[in-house]
Amino acid sequence: MKLPKSYYNTVSLAGSVTAIISLLLIVLVISISYFFDEGSSYLGLFAYILLPMILFFGLLLIPIGMYLAIRRSKKQNQPLVGQWKVIDFNNPQYRNAASLFTIVTIIFLLLSAIGSYEAFHYTESNEFCGTLCHKVMEPEYTTYQHSSHAKVKCVECHVGEGANWYVKSKLSGLYQVYSVLASKYPRPIATPIKNLRPARETCLECHWPEKFYTTRLKYEQHFLADSLNTEWNIQLKMKTGGHHSSTNLQEGIHWHINPNVKIEYISSSPSNEEIPWVRYIDLQTNDTIIYEDTWMPLEEEDIVNSTPRTMDCMDCHNRPSHNYLQPSQFVDKSISSGEIPQLPHIKYVAMELLKDPYSSLDTALYNIDQTIRLYYQENYPNLSDSMVIQAIEGISKGYKKNIFPQMQASWDVYPDHIGHKVFNGCFRCHSNNHESTSGLKITGDCDACHNILLQGTPGQLQTATINESLPFKHPMDIDEIWKESLCTDCHRYLYP
Repeated sequence: MKLPKSYYNTVSLAGSVTAIISLLLIVLVISISYFFDEGSSYLGLFAYILLPMILFFGLLLIPIGMYLAIRRSKKQNQPLVGQWKVIDFNNPQYRNAASLFTIVTIIFLLLSAIGSYEAFHYTESNEFCGTLCHKVMEPEYTTYQHSSHAKVKCVECHVGEGANWYVKSKLSGLYQVYSVLASKYPRPIATPIKNLRPARETCLECHWPEKFYTTRLKYEQHFLADSLNTEWNIQLKMKTGGHHSSTNLQEGIHWHINPNVKIEYISSSPSNEEIPWVRYIDLQTNDTIIYEDTWMPLEEEDIVNSTPRTMDCMDCHNRPSHNYLQPSQFVDKSISSGEIPQLPHIKYVAMELLKDPYSSLDTALYNIDQTIRLYYQENYPNLSDSMVIQAIEGISKGYKKNIFPQMQASWDVYPDHIGHKVFNGCFRCHSNNHESTSGLKITGDCDACHNILLQGTPGQLQTATINESLPFKHPMDIDEIWKESLCTDCHRYLYP
């Protein structure tokens, strides 16, 4: 293959050698990662950051050398000679040039390695993920900082170990940068449930479901929207595992990820809030049972054209780090902690303020401030101003942590599949409506997942005896209506 005569010069030759060596090393490192399943993010650092930079530098030297050769030829009025230079190390000039080139190359590689290493670590930091695009990622970064995973790095869940997912995340990041610069990003940011790395490759690096076999206690403190903000407490025994450690994942809530069982489902909504089709497979016997929603079954054509998703941790624990609390939830927490004082009707006033969305944060904070001040000036003029101000600050603080008008992000657009009060969660399947052709049903029995051990107001608490469960009593007297509908019918749409 003939090359332009201008190519035959020292600079272009050095660039070619640098580019070829870099390319061979990239191929070698990627081959090790893919074919031998070895490597980590640090291997990805060299394969996808350091070596490509050196490759690009080498390729850049080729046209630079050609340009300089043509320029020199014109200046000296001499024709270009398409021959390789003869490097004679007996000549001091060649020895000095080679020594200088070697030293500069080593220094360049060293500085490139340090710079790439630091760049790699910065792009893996929480600050980079959460603050580089402050406006866009503010909801995710704020909720993350107040979550149970606040000490876990973003990349440990969103990227995980290995070069493959590292490069996927960086390539995805390029489009995200473009979206931010061109203001083409969605508001709110969509949850990437379909593109998330499997939970077994991220969550299970720290969590060990097989060891979460015993039951756990869950204690909740609520306040009613009456003049006294009446406290209502409930304690649940959550059946995360079996009654005894020997049963491991054979029963209890975590049975869904039993390694001997495969649960697949088809959702009729992008957020997976409706699940009309479920398939159970016993991997030891290959017994298969298909359950379909008798109220809203899928068409046969939709089933054939759909790809079932295999259930894993994220199908229930889908908001492990970015949990947007409902107004009643963060107000209850603030009253319980004392951030919001026990002013008369404060829960009711807060719910009236927060039930409708606001166009901006400033509008929301202004309305919270003015409405609360006016309400207590008119109805309770003798109350301490400091307590009213404390209430305003507490409600405003909760609002800023959980609702973000500029990105249209809030609890309502990010369903939490744990539980069944605000979102259908467990009721997506456990509603007594999913039935097989043989008449088997997915149970909707409350006691299948938890037992109520305690409920009621302080001083009038109902308590269960050992190994028994209390029937649920609604805090407000609504007769038996709560048995005839889903919790979300009220707690999501009427009384948020």
